[in-house]
Amino acid sequence: MTLHANGVTWNRGGALVVDGVTVTPAQGATVGLLGPNGSGKSSLLRLLNGVVRPTSGVVTLDGNDLTTVRRKDIARAVAVVSQHADTDVDISVRDVVRLGRIPHRGTFGGNPAADEAAVAAALEHTGLAAKADRLWHRLSGGEKQRVQIARALAQQPRELLLDEPTNHLDIHHQLELLSLVTRLPVTSVIALHDLNLAAMFCDTVIVLKEGRVVAGGTPADVLTSDLIAQMYNVRAEVLVDEPKGRLSILFEPGPVPVPVH
Repeated sequence: MTLHANGVTWNRGGALVVDGVTVTPAQGATVGLLGPNGSGKSSLLRLLNGVVRPTSGVVTLDGNDLTTVRRKDIARAVAVVSQHADTDVDISVRDVVRLGRIPHRGTFGGNPAADEAAVAAALEHTGLAAKADRLWHRLSGGEKQRVQIARALAQQPRELLLDEPTNHLDIHHQLELLSLVTRLPVTSVIALHDLNLAAMFCDTVIVLKEGRVVAGGTPADVLTSDLIAQMYNVRAEVLVDEPKGRLSILFEPGPVPVPVH
């Protein structure tokens, strides 16, 4: 089993921000959430994490309604990387990553050896081992993002929810990060703006608009020129590299022409 959303709706302050969305990823799959700003991607991730309750529908973890599962048990299975994370306390990179071990601590503490091994592995995976003693407030935006990814990896989750994880990262680290995520033995749901990254790394994509699912399926089936024009009001040519089975999306300057009737 894995983390599923079945027909979830969220009415926030009178505004319907998620409207009847179902997400049922295969175990170990990487699912991309796509759509313009305000389409409901971040709100859907909050529902999947159990931070907020759906107005209707249900989110389940291993078949259990998420509202009945203890927060600590959710945290042991589900790790979240949000767009914005900061702290007023200037702690080291290693200490930030070590926060990912909190869900694994019991009444009498955790397993120090296991904790340190998980932290060390997370730092190594994200290329931060040499910066483990660097202070948080001396990091660049991209470095902070990588530290948050490392914290999530140290949590050793089965499910990984990432909200625009490639923001602030240069191209090298974007590719490195998503390559790492897709190699992990976890189920990942990732909100992305970059359609080429989604086409390269996601097994399936879900396209949202105004909280509703517009399309879903493999990148090859979903990311068509017509859909991109409809969703983003831009012209794009979608190229398929048959030997590699990969899409490339070439954007053209200027908005989509409005048909004359």
